[in-house]
Amino acid sequence: MSLDSAEAEIQDVVYVLAVAPDFDRSSICFAARAAGLFRSDDSGRTWQDAYASLNLDSRLPTAAVALSPQFETDRTVFAGGVGAILRSTDGGRNWTLANLPSPPPVVSTLAVSPNYTQDGTVFAGTLEDGVFHSNNRGERWAAWNFGLLDLHILALAVSPDFANDETLFVGTDSGIYRSTNGGRAWREVNFPLEWAPVLSLALSPDFASDGVLFAGTEANGLFRSDDRGHSWNRLGQEVITDAVNSILLSPEFPVSASVLVMAGDVLLVSRDGGQSWANWANLSLPQNFTAVAAPQGLTPGAPLLIGLLDGRVLHI
Repeated sequence: MSLDSAEAEIQDVVYVLAVAPDFDRSSICFAARAAGLFRSDDSGRTWQDAYASLNLDSRLPTAAVALSPQFETDRTVFAGGVGAILRSTDGGRNWTLANLPSPPPVVSTLAVSPNYTQDGTVFAGTLEDGVFHSNNRGERWAAWNFGLLDLHILALAVSPDFANDETLFVGTDSGIYRSTNGGRAWREVNFPLEWAPVLSLALSPDFASDGVLFAGTEANGLFRSDDRGHSWNRLGQEVITDAVNSILLSPEFPVSASVLVMAGDVLLVSRDGGQSWANWANLSLPQNFTAVAAPQGLTPGAPLLIGLLDGRVLHI
């Protein structure tokens, strides 16, 4: 590979993939890339520029995308890049833009409240300025960082029972922080500094009852907590040896107990909550894949979307 082609691949990396909650019917998914945001209406087989209606003079690198849990009815999508967060209410065809305070921070992650229809709440993590919060459906944003001692946000996860417990977590360069009042104040979780940075987080769909939280780290593998982050156990030390950039849980977790992790250039699946691991379907995957989505869950044989360093998305 020539230097020029290597630079081109890096410039068009797929940062994250997001699928519509009604994917089985709509086949809609999004790819946030260094070249912008792209939308597919055919399960990721073909892609179109989601920002086409903006008539941009230059590309708008996009590192984060999140869909409303009620996307099927409200068609709301949020996307974030450098210094701004965009919102679409027609499924990603037209956009309004909200600028963040200068100097412009890089939006690294987005999360929409599970109760978005009622509370209009959205959170954004940034690489320089901590967490931003909106309670008016993304029209205005404010920094909510009281007690957050590390403003380099790498991961963000909201409790499925947010309407009642107001709980969310962020992963940072130095560990994990938790808020139990909707992001107004943060406290550091008991996660040893030597295990950080924390690149990925995932909460059980039944978090209100089981308190299960997974955390993926840069150099120390995967961890699980069964008590809302108060204590931790490392999982899969023998096979999970690279950076854990993504964690996906089955929608039926904990009944199915299925977990998929992207660890370096390997996709590993556990069917017992993280006690044992195997390669996903024994697939031969290309090197340098950067994102993964499971649009139809983690049952054996279910399809995956795989984002690559050169901007392509594979449907396998």
